[in-house]
Amino acid sequence: MSAEDAALLASLPGLAFQASLLFCRLGAATMLLPGLGEQEVPANIRLGLALLLTMLLLPLLAPLLPPAPEAIPELLRLLVLELAAGVWLGTLARLLVVALALAGQVMGNMIGLTTPLQGDMVLGAQATPLGRVMGFAATVLVLSTGLYALPLAALVHSYAVLPPGAPFPGDMAADAVAGAVAESFSLALRLSAPFILGGVLFNLGMGLIARVAPQVQIFVVAAPAQILLGMALLALLLPAILTLWLGAMQTGFHALPGAP
Repeated sequence: MSAEDAALLASLPGLAFQASLLFCRLGAATMLLPGLGEQEVPANIRLGLALLLTMLLLPLLAPLLPPAPEAIPELLRLLVLELAAGVWLGTLARLLVVALALAGQVMGNMIGLTTPLQGDMVLGAQATPLGRVMGFAATVLVLSTGLYALPLAALVHSYAVLPPGAPFPGDMAADAVAGAVAESFSLALRLSAPFILGGVLFNLGMGLIARVAPQVQIFVVAAPAQILLGMALLALLLPAILTLWLGAMQTGFHALPGAP
């Protein structure tokens, strides 16, 4: 055996540890990242994507990774910290994207599309068809516009912001998640605001008509009219809604920890 072969064999345990450390953060984040980590995508495909990213990025990020520790508790600590970092970064990106599906859920409730419920892995069993459609639209837009590259870039640069082995910033992580949740709900309400206002005014008008003419079965006629008017409003405002959402996603992804 030559000296080069012996040196290669001696370096394999260290490379295996660094690859495992890298896979923990990348794999945990890939399971949640928008576009790449959708719940409809089979887990084995997401796992394969995480392995591919690990192989591609290992030569680039290896200088930032610590050597394999001697003690087992230290090794487990490093792996757990990397898993926590990956879940945190993936969750921040996922919370931003889910705003469009939440807006669709609110729109569906406002225009009366609440009876034919559709099971959704993110919104749950009580998801409306419009919320489901908006969730798919978010995935298509993230993939077709290249927005998925922004969270990936933030994930790669996060090794400079949160080096492997450094204490996990629990307070900052909790504040960031709380801020992402608040921003997601705020964006969902802004996107669905015309439908909330229209639904309130429509029901107020129906209530006044029912009060003035109680003999008229106004709500029997109102239900189809509410759906038709709501779908017409959606067709009118959908381009503006998607444009506003895309702009918010670009801003939010650039604000992720480690984003370039």
